[in-house]
Amino acid sequence: MSNVSLYIEKIEKALENSIPALSEEISPVAEMLRYSLEGGGKRVRPLLCLEFCAAAGGDPDKALNLACAVEFIHTYSLIHDDLPCMDNDDYRRGKLSSHKKFGEANALLAGDALLTHAFFLITKAVAENDIDAENAVRAVKELSTLSGMKGMIGGQYIDLKYENTPASLPVLVEMDTLKTAALIECSCALGLIAAGADDIEISYARDFARELGLAFQIKDDVLEAQDGTDTSDVKNGKVTYVSLFGIEKAKNLAAIHTKNALEALNHFGSAADEIRMIAENLLNRTN
Repeated sequence: MSNVSLYIEKIEKALENSIPALSEEISPVAEMLRYSLEGGGKRVRPLLCLEFCAAAGGDPDKALNLACAVEFIHTYSLIHDDLPCMDNDDYRRGKLSSHKKFGEANALLAGDALLTHAFFLITKAVAENDIDAENAVRAVKELSTLSGMKGMIGGQYIDLKYENTPASLPVLVEMDTLKTAALIECSCALGLIAAGADDIEISYARDFARELGLAFQIKDDVLEAQDGTDTSDVKNGKVTYVSLFGIEKAKNLAAIHTKNALEALNHFGSAADEIRMIAENLLNRTN
């Protein structure tokens, strides 16, 4: 029986409990965080964090703070991505984006609050005896690197740089490896760190995550093209896998990257069966 539903339930509860209690004067900040965290996402990143912890023989409950830290980072990135100075999106997952709901300045603060609190959650994991100090240092290194200039931020820079400018396939792959795959890689690595895995074992998860991240982004491009609406990518003149190859070839490319991701899981054997199922479901999703 799959643990996915149980893990999602645990993640939702942990995310709610991760929002700090604030004084009356600043309590609206918590409301802004909650609004974006409850945006209806698939929780792919925190789910993979728990799944990899379990696959390495760890206790997934010990990875919950780390899983929430990644989701806080991911959510902050979406808030900032929607801002008028970035993609200028009024809606996120069917509801008003943060800056349309709370104003641009407050949305900026909400994103900053999520970013900084993510690192607090790693210290919380130590305080609650989920991980020791040495593994907390490893977790901080992963999160700061893969969400920073050598990861998500670097990918976002490339994304902005090539608005209304033709981008080659290598540029597109580098952008998505950084912007999308890096945070998925971080999720997998943090789950293994919570399980006490070594860097060699984590390297197998990195291979999986990088392939899955590319498949995930290509699938997003396909779904947006099939939806037929003018997305921010279209409005901002951004190159996508569909604009380069067309829908059918892009679908095939997503399938190839998913296959590569699945092959990278061989090291974990049957312990990674749920992770295989998640990867296949992401490839076959319709939204």
